[in-house]
Amino acid sequence: MDALEQFRLQTREWLEANCPESMRGPVPSMDEHYWGGRNVAFKSEDQKAWFESMRDKNWIAPSWPEKYGGAGLSTAEVAVLKEEMKSIEARPAHINLGIWMACPAIMEFGSEEQKLKYLPMTARGEIRWCQGYSEPGAGSDLAGLQTKAVRDGDDFIINGSKIWTSYADESDYIYCLVRTNQDAPKREGITFLVFDMASEGVSTQTIELTNGDSHFCQTFFDNVRVPVANVIGEIDKGWTVAKRVLELERAMMSDIEESAARHEDSPSKLAKEYIGLDGEGKIADRILRDRIAQNAMNTEAFDATMARVYEEFAASDPLAGMAMMIAKYQGTEEDKRKYQLIMDILGNKSLGWEGEQFSDGELRMSKQHFLTYAHTIAGGTSEVQLNIIAKRVLGLPD
Repeated sequence: MDALEQFRLQTREWLEANCPESMRGPVPSMDEHYWGGRNVAFKSEDQKAWFESMRDKNWIAPSWPEKYGGAGLSTAEVAVLKEEMKSIEARPAHINLGIWMACPAIMEFGSEEQKLKYLPMTARGEIRWCQGYSEPGAGSDLAGLQTKAVRDGDDFIINGSKIWTSYADESDYIYCLVRTNQDAPKREGITFLVFDMASEGVSTQTIELTNGDSHFCQTFFDNVRVPVANVIGEIDKGWTVAKRVLELERAMMSDIEESAARHEDSPSKLAKEYIGLDGEGKIADRILRDRIAQNAMNTEAFDATMARVYEEFAASDPLAGMAMMIAKYQGTEEDKRKYQLIMDILGNKSLGWEGEQFSDGELRMSKQHFLTYAHTIAGGTSEVQLNIIAKRVLGLPD
């Protein structure tokens, strides 16, 4: 037995012993996850026990070096851990934009002091992060941002606002793009800052979405004072860091279905329940049956492709960033097609918004259908992604 197979058996045994039964299976909504941070409460004792077990095992961020709060697992070992968690439908013990995006950027561009300050605290669930990128006048054209940071001795004074800031009203820290040089070309006058959301002058306002959620916010900065020491990378050179975070975000968005733990929304299973089987034991509707088979094949092919891309990304392959961009587009568009398929399977039961005549699952899937359209915008709209892929990957002319 080789070392990786031994690791798999040990992981399987540990998960079986430490993952409570109530922490296995679908998560009803993103709000049911444990996000960590200063003010977040556990939903149950089992959720608390599951988080603490994974935290103490250093498996919240398993690939990070041990000195930064991780377990130092290899890419292959992380893949095994994910596979074994998926096999028992183990819910993520903790999710956090800091683990997905902010801290990997800090690990790559930050000072050793910054790494030791932010990474272990995030891995222990003590900091919840949000992202300050898009602005009311700078969405797809992110480099057109106008939130200003003016130098005042050892501090920057920040004024402006960000929009679509997920969970800003519940987060502890923000990683934020600010303009520090008004005269430089727009991509050369940007700085990447991190700072506490409890800082004086920071305020948030929630935005209600079409599916009824309100986790997006507009975030306002009114003379917010942030130490220069909080710059990640170099002053005026934050676009380099920002691009790396966008690659990480696209990786997250391409895998959004997995991170949301919605694998229970199986078109095949739902079709058997809502449509039924014919005399040969096949889904009765032939057209839907064909679409369900196509979705299953697309999902299988996408998962296999992503496994390769993640290895390339971990190995710092220069083409991995472009592959992540393609994956973000394909992953979110396929997720949208999947939920449109589910709506067609549910028929009239897909029309519910509230009311006892609909089950909780039907109401959730109906609202999730709307949210899949938002996912094709978040992290870079599909249309913009296609333009970038055409230019940077395929080399097509403007």
